[in-house]
Formats: sequence, structure tokens, C-alpha cells
Amino acid sequence: QVQLVESGGGLVQPGGSLRLSCAASGRIFSINAMGWYRQAPGKQRELVATITKSGSTNYADSVKGRFTISRDDAKNTVYLQMNSLKPEDTAVYYCNAGIRMTFLRQESDYWGQGTQVTVSS
Repeated sequence: QVQLVESGGGLVQPGGSLRLSCAASGRIFSINAMGWYRQAPGKQRELVATITKSGSTNYADSVKGRFTISRDDAKNTVYLQMNSLKPEDTAVYYCNAGIRMTFLRQESDYWGQGTQVTVSS
């Protein structure tokens, strides 16, 4: 089995920073793309940022210049550094990864349980 566990969420004032982490564990042969998504109350889940195995990144327009995604393949971990946070960044943040459990298995999509980020004064 594979698990993704997020950490680092919390309450922060506007203009503040948070760093989210997501660690994959279990039976892992390889991890392809990893990413962060978020879902605000009453809204659909939306992409925040993704990073490929080679390190190419993609960001939602709303977070460009403020958020940075990175990964540490030795730790099977993806990070999201969030700076200059705004109230509209308030949401549950989910990590996602494409993981192959064995050489013979196809890649499957895995999700974390989510971590709450609240930006408020």
C-alpha cells in the first residue's frame, strides 16, 4: 500500500508564510509527477502547482510568484512554500502523486488526506 501524508497547514495572517510537506510511504518503485491542489468551501478542487520527475514546474496563475513547489526524491517528499498569503488562499490543500508500486505495475494516482490552510487576521 501507498500513503501520502501532508503536514504544515495552519492559521496565518495575511502576508505571512507557510510550508507544506507531503511524504509518500509504503511500497514505492518510482514516483512520477507530484503536485498540490486545493479546495475552498463551496468550490471545486483546483490545481495549485505540479512538478515533474525532471523538476519542471507548473503553477496556477493565482499563485505564480508567491508559491514554490519542490521535491526531494531521496525522501519521497514534495513541498509547497507559500509566501505573501492572501485570505483567498484559504482552503484544504491536498497533495497528489503518480506512483508505481513495482516495476511491473502501472502508475496509479494517489492523494493525501488534506491539510487546512487558513489565512485570516
